[in-house]
Amino acid sequence: MKKIIFKTPDALASAFANQLVKLSSDKQVIHVALSGGSTPKLLFEILANKYKNHDWSRLRFYWGDERCVGPDDSESNYLMAKTLFFDPANIPSEHIFRILGENNPKQEAQRYGNLLYELLPLVNEMPCFDLIYLGMGGDGHTASIFPHEMELMEHREVCAVATHPISGQKRVTLTGPVINNARSIVFLITGKAKYPRIKSILKDQRDFENLPAAYIKPTHGHLTWYLDDAAYEGT
Repeated sequence: MKKIIFKTPDALASAFANQLVKLSSDKQVIHVALSGGSTPKLLFEILANKYKNHDWSRLRFYWGDERCVGPDDSESNYLMAKTLFFDPANIPSEHIFRILGENNPKQEAQRYGNLLYELLPLVNEMPCFDLIYLGMGGDGHTASIFPHEMELMEHREVCAVATHPISGQKRVTLTGPVINNARSIVFLITGKAKYPRIKSILKDQRDFENLPAAYIKPTHGHLTWYLDDAAYEGT
């Protein structure tokens, strides 16, 4: 596990954007699972503005989770990526594999899981992403694995239906085993609201048993935490 600390969210997002650019220069097709949230929003804006004309043809884009809403809904993770990055950068639709949030959640979890088995290389008899980047909520959730559904960390299927603990909104999420099967996992975390959970997971390693993000531990890949000063130091 590696930690990289940045002064500001912008510096963090810019550094990770550079990593994506380097990754996209690989000679092979690269499978990347995207995340929603404020830091990915900043990342997409940087990618579209600074690397608008970059060749992204080797990357294939998926999602770590999606709210069960339509693709034009303001809460859609897909819509954010499409508006801020895919459209400005002219990413072809055949390189984008979204979770169909408008579908029946249980059926969509099954369909998306089958799609991953079809399109991704298999390692440990399971789909293997080249890169998954994740956020973390103030409650320690990641993807859409919340503290009240810790069983999704060991779910037998690679995709499952999750329920937001407050709104009750249904979501389709990757489960713990397929996340941990990735070649590279990167957390992108900013803001002092995240500091208490970061402290529990990375510093004193106390009281983290019900924090899903603490259970992201690659079985054969690499884990990196990108943190800004506020998230790491609480300032």
